[in-house]
Amino acid sequence: MLTTTKKIHLIIGLIVCSAALLAMNEKVNAAPFFKVEKIGKGKQHMILIPGLTCPGEVWSETVARYQKQYTLHVISLPGFAGTPAIETSEYLKTMRDELIAYIKDNKLKKPILVGHSLGGFLSLWISAVEPDLVGPNFIVDALPYFPAIQNPSATVESMKPMATSMRNMMKNATPEQTRQSQQYYLSTMATAPDKLERISRWGIESHAPTVAQAMYEMQTIDLRKDVATIKVPVTVLGAWVAYKDYGVTHESTLKNFSDQYQLVKNVNIQLTDTAKHFIMFDDPAWFFEKMDAFLEVTLIK
Repeated sequence: MLTTTKKIHLIIGLIVCSAALLAMNEKVNAAPFFKVEKIGKGKQHMILIPGLTCPGEVWSETVARYQKQYTLHVISLPGFAGTPAIETSEYLKTMRDELIAYIKDNKLKKPILVGHSLGGFLSLWISAVEPDLVGPNFIVDALPYFPAIQNPSATVESMKPMATSMRNMMKNATPEQTRQSQQYYLSTMATAPDKLERISRWGIESHAPTVAQAMYEMQTIDLRKDVATIKVPVTVLGAWVAYKDYGVTHESTLKNFSDQYQLVKNVNIQLTDTAKHFIMFDDPAWFFEKMDAFLEVTLIK
């Protein structure tokens, strides 16, 4: 027979175990840090990941085109374009792990990953660390190591001082300072004034410390060797024309992309000669021609 003392200890133990199990269950079923809009009812799933400072809205035209054929999971990352920010010293790794958990928790069978810029980087990283989890990648103007597009000899160590200085300068930027800094790069993003206005607005609405941290990590995480573990087909669309006045050519850009993706076993790289960084905005006909061809061989019949 249990004594009163032993009964008390047993009850306390059961309470502790129950609390631990409840906490584990809450963690497993916790909502992701990012926002997700689920659209369509196709049997094949597609996850669309936007780039730096952009919300899921950046994929509006893509969603309209494919929502009848696929189930689309449109992501808006925290801290970008008004989506609530989170506190983390490893923003990209946290987003990588959150997206992996989302795929597993929702039992998505090899979803197609579509990513623009930073979103493309995350797609590659997910595919490298979980090569059996996801389906083919459609990468829009993204690279395994972004700094190497300007300096092929760039390394994480060589970039750290500048990346740290930039992060410190950017993290407390006011909306007006953000608006001023945009003048230096907006012209390389897209051509149409209405698209530029949207891109600018998203940047101003973004959480400055989050943007600063994400940009720091984009310069200090190098996936050029990691992508060797990717098993799925990868289609990459690249842009170069915005930098032609700086001596950049189709040929030099293709070489840079090819060098960075050389360890991916099944990669198809295609460059646009007309569109800037937001290829889906600048040349939607070319963009959808390439995406249609990519999807034709991945569609579940």
